[in-house]
Amino acid sequence: MVKRRWQDIAIGLVVPVVAIAIWQWVAGMGWVNENILPSPLHVWRKWVAYLLPMQDFATWHEANGGGKLAWMVSGELITDALGSLYRVIVGFLVGAGLALPIGLSMGASRVAYAWLNPLFQLLRPIPPIAYIPLSILWFGLGNPPAIFLIALGAFFPVLMNTIAGVRQVDGIYLRAARNLGASGATMFLRVILPASVPYILTGMRIGIGTAFIVVIVSEMIAVNNGLGFRILEAREYFWSDKIIAGMITIGLLGLAIDAGMNKLNNYLLRWHRGLEH
Repeated sequence: MVKRRWQDIAIGLVVPVVAIAIWQWVAGMGWVNENILPSPLHVWRKWVAYLLPMQDFATWHEANGGGKLAWMVSGELITDALGSLYRVIVGFLVGAGLALPIGLSMGASRVAYAWLNPLFQLLRPIPPIAYIPLSILWFGLGNPPAIFLIALGAFFPVLMNTIAGVRQVDGIYLRAARNLGASGATMFLRVILPASVPYILTGMRIGIGTAFIVVIVSEMIAVNNGLGFRILEAREYFWSDKIIAGMITIGLLGLAIDAGMNKLNNYLLRWHRGLEH
């Protein structure tokens, strides 16, 4: 099992390694302007400079044969990453926390679905970015408008998947529970809710991915730290290497969050048919 897992990781690294090698080769041949597309080596150096405080970076730079420092060292990466993660987690918890009970009630009750579905179907196609002016008017600048936008982005994936999960419970389960004399509450808690969990967890996985997309946009508009803010700042100074370093950091964080959600799904759904224990 462990050997297979490492084999899967190794296979998954082949394409990124080849892509980086081609990128380095193209940049080394001088086929692209380095100010527009810096080489992976320059991006790596900028990423380290973005990560380490000045004193630590100077030691690292000297140990790796570097000469006089010719570019800015900030050491802001950890602060920015933590700021972005905080907004993602809080916004996701708010959005999913609202979507879950509403989705369960809409899925289980035809009356609730008839009342609420038209409103949510009207609001669902509106992208969270469209709410940016209103969020700033309502909440000002800082974390509140960013958290509002992230919660909005996470709300609808969780809501729609929860509704689908409840409404698509296999009728055989429902009939079997009725024949065994299950009450309405027992039917919901012991049959409908467990059967809809795979849909709900899928919605949460999509929702947290959407939240990570929205946080970058919101940080470019409403806050003065975070990965999105730093990428926008780098664009103003034409630091393309820092832009790419920030983008790679976003990708790594998103990958880590998705991997964590996948492990949580597998743990909670270990009873589900087709998943290994």
